[in-house]
Amino acid sequence: MDPARILPLWQRLSGIPGGRWIFSRLIGFGVPYSGSIGANVVELEPGHAVLDLPDRRKVRNHLRSVHAIALCNLGELSSGLAMLAGLPPHLRGIVTKIETSYLKKARGTLRATCTCPDFEGMLASEEDQTVQVQALLCDTTGEQVAVTTVHWLIGQRPEKANR
Repeated sequence: MDPARILPLWQRLSGIPGGRWIFSRLIGFGVPYSGSIGANVVELEPGHAVLDLPDRRKVRNHLRSVHAIALCNLGELSSGLAMLAGLPPHLRGIVTKIETSYLKKARGTLRATCTCPDFEGMLASEEDQTVQVQALLCDTTGEQVAVTTVHWLIGQRPEKANR
């Protein structure tokens, strides 16, 4: 999925009945592995994303809680959407490292909230820069169950002729 189309598509779909669900499925189709957890996008604006993950059998482990990798996937997906919605069109980001701290067993619908740093300082630089972005994962009581830190390498988008 073209990153430049994500925010306009969200803005078009999020206000209509079923639009958020359609948008979430389109993201899952465009990024199949991330789509495997079935997360729903609740909010999306430049540099900010909120996603919900319903608790169901396909994301559970043998301990009757949400699997660690499903939590990591949710954190990375919220980070990616926040990043892509906030990056200027001439920049791109690629994940170089993901760290997730698991604070307690995750049960029930989970909410991932991610807010990225401002990219204004990167607009003038032609050097690649590493940015750490955190996604906080909470249960329905608001208690944190995990924190995912995603390390992004931000750099200039190659010219279309070089692709």
